[in-house]
Amino acid sequence: MANNSNLGAAKSAKNDEFYTQYADIQKEVNAYLEYNPDTFRDKTVLLPCDDPEWSNFTRFFAQNFERLGLKRLISTSYAVESKKYKDYQPTLFETESPWFDMDKTRIKGKIFELTRDTNQNGRIDIDDLEWHYLEGDGDFRSAEVCKLRDESDIIVTNPPFSLFREFIAWILDAHKQFAVIGNINAITYKEIFPLIKDNKIWTHNPFIRGAGYFTAPYEIDTSLSYFNSHDYREGLIRVPGVRWFTNIEFGVRHEPLRLMSMHDNIRYSRHKEIRNTGYTTYDNYNAIEIPFTDSIPEDYSGMMGVPISFLDKYCPEQFRIVGMCENLDLYGLKTRIYSSEECRAAYRNKFGKPGTYDLNASGVVKLEDGSLEKVYQRILIQRV
Repeated sequence: MANNSNLGAAKSAKNDEFYTQYADIQKEVNAYLEYNPDTFRDKTVLLPCDDPEWSNFTRFFAQNFERLGLKRLISTSYAVESKKYKDYQPTLFETESPWFDMDKTRIKGKIFELTRDTNQNGRIDIDDLEWHYLEGDGDFRSAEVCKLRDESDIIVTNPPFSLFREFIAWILDAHKQFAVIGNINAITYKEIFPLIKDNKIWTHNPFIRGAGYFTAPYEIDTSLSYFNSHDYREGLIRVPGVRWFTNIEFGVRHEPLRLMSMHDNIRYSRHKEIRNTGYTTYDNYNAIEIPFTDSIPEDYSGMMGVPISFLDKYCPEQFRIVGMCENLDLYGLKTRIYSSEECRAAYRNKFGKPGTYDLNASGVVKLEDGSLEKVYQRILIQRV
């Protein structure tokens, strides 16, 4: 997963299996508990797309079963032969079980369940997990895993990024609460953004500078060209731009941003793009360009284009999401559509060579020389 190029290279090498750190799961769950201590009480939690023998998701929820007040914990794994990475060694937990079957282990998924104190030591924890093979390979789309989804209350996992759209739809089709890890760029997916706009799902960023560190079940060859020194440390692979996507409430998202007025931003902003310069109005939207979340003026009531990372600080009581800059004008907000000639001219002006610059997919500002310049992906917001 390291970064976008690293992720692509890892996939092409069929090494795209990564595990979430225990501390990252604990930090996220604690955010929900601080808002509502009974978030998980008497609930059934499902952990699909998991490897229960290795997974910190299973370990965390099993070890905290009683503290969270869970009714039932279910964790499912994907069969070895159905994965890209097939170099698998079963754990002692599995091989010492009377259920163990080496042939089934390779072609069948597994289900781990926790509901009771099986070893009668007075507490319910990871030592009480019971498991057996699934009928199929454990794909979350299979009928038997769909049945487990329907029996659960909350779904928590780190699903394959390539299946993120489908996985979110799979959860919401059953109207379940969830907390899953995904790439921040998923915000812009046409299947995901309307859910964010309508306040049906939201993001949370407890990761330092928006980057998570994950482990892998295989040895990483750090000599490969796509790994930089900062992408790999102490057995952990750095993945920038990760977020939790959830519909579970937490307190920080209801804390309004503390902002300066437009006048004070222009005078005192720490960003040279704003200080003594002011704000630029888009050429194709009736909105002003806000390149940094902390530069949103508190006294501006019109439409503003903000970075997608704004969602890390988004308070629905303070702002409403109107739409986003995109190609098809799905939200009816565009004031201008550019011709192919204008797009090619903007590209030539920017890069000094022939090419196509998709101006219509972005907010566009007009430079002092009259040329057009597209900005990064923007979400369009207004004050409530």
